[in-house]
Amino acid sequence: MADNASIARPYAKAVFDLAHESGSHESWSTALEQLAVISNDADFSALVSDPRVNADKVTELLTDLAKDSLPEGGANLVSLLVQNDRLDALADISQQYGDLVAKANALVNAQVITAKALTDDQKSSLAAALETRLGMKVELEETVDADLVGGAIIKAGDLVIDGSAKGRIEKMTTALMR
Repeated sequence: MADNASIARPYAKAVFDLAHESGSHESWSTALEQLAVISNDADFSALVSDPRVNADKVTELLTDLAKDSLPEGGANLVSLLVQNDRLDALADISQQYGDLVAKANALVNAQVITAKALTDDQKSSLAAALETRLGMKVELEETVDADLVGGAIIKAGDLVIDGSAKGRIEKMTTALMR
């Protein structure tokens, strides 16, 4: 949701700044991922929506469920999110926090969707080409989608390259329809 993405941005930035000061990026990543999973659970969401359950109980329950992974300041974040009715933004906070950490480490996660699996040589040459173009270290995540027919779609940050046969056919269809 675009709305949750906007809501999540200041929370993700604040958590990133806190983690950067204390050098606890990894523990915050783990905590945010766990909090997002818990908050997206249907039973937990039903409990949060129940008007008979007050915010203090929700905070206490969420803090207890995630206590093994919460770094210093984690309980305060949970309390703040519950008080401001922002638990539904936790997945976006986690994702945006991960993006901030990756950017700080000059690392970008690139998603590559291909019609058939890439060889190790193809993966390494693609990663090298992307690193040259983006000026950052690239970590590839490969997905196979036979519907593409051939070629690949590459998504790295804001960059999207559609070199698939399916994408080219769709572009030609659009051009011919005009």
